Amino acid sequence: MKILLTSLFLALSCTTLFSQGLMSDKDKFTQQDTLRGTITPERAWWDLNFYHLDIEVKPDEKFITGSNTIRYKVLEENQVLQVDLQPPLKIEKVTQDGEQLEVNSNTNAHYITLKKPQIKDEFNEIIVHYSGKPKEAIRAPWDGGFSWKKDKNGKDFIATSCQGLGASVWWPNKDHMYDEVDSMAISVKVPKGLMNISNGRLKSIDEGESTTTYNWFVANPINNYGVNVNIGDYVHFGEKYDGEKGVLDMDYYVLKDNLETAKTHFKDAARLMEAFEHWFGPYPFYEDSYKLVEVPYLGMEHQSSVTYGNKYMKGYLGRDLSGTGWGLKFDYILIHESGHEWFANNITYKDIADMWIHESFTTYSENLFVDYFYGKEASSEYVIGTRKSIINDKPIIGNYNVNNEGSRDMYFKGANIIHTIRQLVNDDEKWRQILRGLNEQFYHKTVTTNEIENYVSKESGIDLKPFFNQYLRSIKIPILEYRTEGKTLIYRYTNIVDGFNMPVRLFLNENPVWISPTAEWKKEKIKGLNSNIIIDKNFYIDTKKTE
Repeated sequence: MKILLTSLFLALSCTTLFSQGLMSDKDKFTQQDTLRGTITPERAWWDLNFYHLDIEVKPDEKFITGSNTIRYKVLEENQVLQVDLQPPLKIEKVTQDGEQLEVNSNTNAHYITLKKPQIKDEFNEIIVHYSGKPKEAIRAPWDGGFSWKKDKNGKDFIATSCQGLGASVWWPNKDHMYDEVDSMAISVKVPKGLMNISNGRLKSIDEGESTTTYNWFVANPINNYGVNVNIGDYVHFGEKYDGEKGVLDMDYYVLKDNLETAKTHFKDAARLMEAFEHWFGPYPFYEDSYKLVEVPYLGMEHQSSVTYGNKYMKGYLGRDLSGTGWGLKFDYILIHESGHEWFANNITYKDIADMWIHESFTTYSENLFVDYFYGKEASSEYVIGTRKSIINDKPIIGNYNVNNEGSRDMYFKGANIIHTIRQLVNDDEKWRQILRGLNEQFYHKTVTTNEIENYVSKESGIDLKPFFNQYLRSIKIPILEYRTEGKTLIYRYTNIVDGFNMPVRLFLNENPVWISPTAEWKKEKIKGLNSNIIIDKNFYIDTKKTE
C-alpha cells in the first residue's frame, strides 16, 4: 500500500507540475495560434539584430509603460512588418527615423506600414511605444505574465514568465522562436528602494528623485521568452568559477532575509557548472555571466538570469520525483533550470512543437548531475525511477506552425529516451562527445527535431530514424516478447512502428548479451542460456515472457 500511495502521490505531483497553462492539452487552433506559430510573410523578410527594451514598472498600479527599439536587417524588400503585443497592453505609436507609422492590428499581431524604402542588406530601426496593465500570472510559470507579489516584509516582489504564452504578453517583439536577436539592452525603471535584475550584465544605474533605472546588456543571442524582469528588495553575493573558457562570474540575487540560507544552498551552483561543463561543454554565455535570481514562483530558465523559487529545499519543493532517494541529493529547480542554459538557451527550438529538445535533454541533465557526483548506477536508478510519471497520452512532438507543444512526457519519457540512446552508443566517452558536439555544432542556434536526430545518428554511427519515430512520434512503448527452449532464445518486438529494430542488452549470469529484435520472431542459440534472463532496465521498453 505504501508503494502504491507513493506512486499516486508522485503522479499527482507531476500532473500539477506540468498541466497548468504551458503544458495544457489543445487540439483546436485559432487564427491567433497560426499568427503566433507561423513565420508569416511580414516576419520572414527581416532579420532581428538588436533590441532596446526601455520600460518603467509601476507596482502600485500594476502598470508598465515604455518602448522597444527594434533594429533589423532587410533580407528582402517589403513595406509591412509584423510586431506582436498581447492585450490588454496597447501600442501607442510606432516611429521610424522620427516619423510616425500606420499600425493595423489583429488582436496580438500588429502590422506596421513603413514609409522608408526597405533596401536589401540595409539595417533599419523602428521604435514601438506601448503601455498598459499586462496580464497577471495566476499560476506562474505555467500561466505566464507578471507576478505582482509582496515579500514577507511587505515590499514589492515582482517577476515575469512567459514561455508558451509568449514574450509579447509583456513587451512588443518579433514573437517567434526561429529568429533570435543578436544582442539586447534592457532598461527598467523601478521605485526607489527596489532593484531590477534582468539578463546579461549590469552596465549602469541611473538614480532619479523617486525611481532607479537599472541598465542591463546581453551580448549574446537570446530568445524572447528568455528575457526577464525581476524586481525586489534584493541583496547580492557571488563567486568566480574557473571554467573551461576562463573565469565565469556567478552572481546571486536573493531577498534580504534569505541571504545566509542562500549562501549555503547555492553552493550547488558551482557543482552543477562543473558537472554540466564536463558533459555538455563550456557554459554558453561567459560574456553575460551566470545568475540565480530569487522570484515569487517556482523558477524558469531565463538566459544568464535563471530564476529560482524552490524555497531552498532539495528535490522538487522537498519531494523526490524519482522516488529513489537520489532526487533529494540536489535542488531540482537549481539543477534543471540551469541545465536549460545548454538546452533551451544555447540550443533553441525553432518551433515550440519541438520543445522536447529543451525539456528532454534538460531533464536528462539531472541524471548526468547525479552521474557525475554519485556514479552511473545512481544516475540510472534516478532516471528509471521517473518512468512512473510517464502517461503516454500523445506524441512528444506537437503540431507545427500553431504554437503548440507536445505531451508533457517530453520531460520524463524524453529523459528516458535519451538515456536509452546512451545504452545504444555503449561508450560513455563517445556519448559525452556527442552531447558536447551538439552544443558546439548548434552553438547559439535555433534548430529543428530533424537536425538533432540527424546529428545524433551521424555521430553515433546508428540509424536512429525508426527509434525517434517510435518514441517521439508515437505513444507506443516497445514490448519485447521472449521465451526459452533449451539453449535457444526466441524473441520479437510488438507494439512498434514500421522498421523499429533497436538492439537490447540482456544479462545472463551477470554477463551482457546483445540481441537484435524486430517485428518477426527470431531464434538464437546462446551459450549459458537459462531461465534466469535479466533484461537491462536501462532500455525504455516493456517485456513479456511468453509460453
